[in-house]
Amino acid sequence: MPTENEIKLSIGSDLDGIRRRIHDAGFEVHKKRIHEMNTVFDTPGFDLRKSDKLLRLRQVGDQTILTYKGPPRPGKHKSREELELTVSDGNTFQEILAALGYAPAFRYEKFRTEYQQPAGHGVLTVDETPIGNFLELEGSPDWVDGNAKLLGFKPSDYITKSYGALYLAYSAEKGISPTDMVFSLPLK
Repeated sequence: MPTENEIKLSIGSDLDGIRRRIHDAGFEVHKKRIHEMNTVFDTPGFDLRKSDKLLRLRQVGDQTILTYKGPPRPGKHKSREELELTVSDGNTFQEILAALGYAPAFRYEKFRTEYQQPAGHGVLTVDETPIGNFLELEGSPDWVDGNAKLLGFKPSDYITKSYGALYLAYSAEKGISPTDMVFSLPLK
């Protein structure tokens, strides 16, 4: 199976500043800023979560993408098996998942801008989420480490948690009951 290798980096609220650093590092916009709505599916007993697997439908514009992710391997990057395909009818596919015993377990949204360098050996994204802004670097371990350093980050800045796990930590820190990570989320 294809393997995803990535890290997240918290970038605070200075989006203009990080965009300048990204541009100065030789990255160009590959996909313009777009809204994404993600729905994670699981069984009523959370069998996938318990086995560190993920089944997700992502709505991006008029496109629906199904993603399976296997359990992450230990290391300084999040590395795991990943399979993706475009689904022509997201609503019907959700009905299929329900018939197989899967139900929406968590929804999260973000605005994502995707960048690449002309040589194109990896992907950098800027994710604007309800709990903060993050860079994601996805590529070979050397590519991820080299570009994180080029952008002014060190390995101790690396985040390998999922947005679901980051949202649970955020909710605990803010003293709010976790629901879905959407832009109408209560803030304290």
